[in-house]
Amino acid sequence: MPRHQFTYKQVIVVRTDLDMSKGKTAVQVAHGSLSASERARGKTNDIWKAWFREGQKKVALKVRSEDDLKTLISQAIQADLPYAMIRDAGMTELPPGTVTVIGIGPALAEKIDKITGDLKLL
Repeated sequence: MPRHQFTYKQVIVVRTDLDMSKGKTAVQVAHGSLSASERARGKTNDIWKAWFREGQKKVALKVRSEDDLKTLISQAIQADLPYAMIRDAGMTELPPGTVTVIGIGPALAEKIDKITGDLKLL
């Protein structure tokens, strides 16, 4: 069966230096996906709708530090991509305000790939 070519996608980028548990990571990824999706919906509703109809492709990637996330945010801003930075509330594993993940998109996959194409899968 041929693979579907997606026009739109969203990426969620996770810090690996925090050594979050699998459950904590899953929750932070969900926060990043939902928050970035809501921003995109408000900013580029037509793209959000197309991404939703296409099946809401998401890719989880990893970086080693908060500085790496901040670099990606700067690049997303320059590319005019919707994004959300997630700071933990500090109720379980991490100190309050710890930046854990960023979500980028949904947006055109080719625009996101220019920023995150070299990152490794989570």
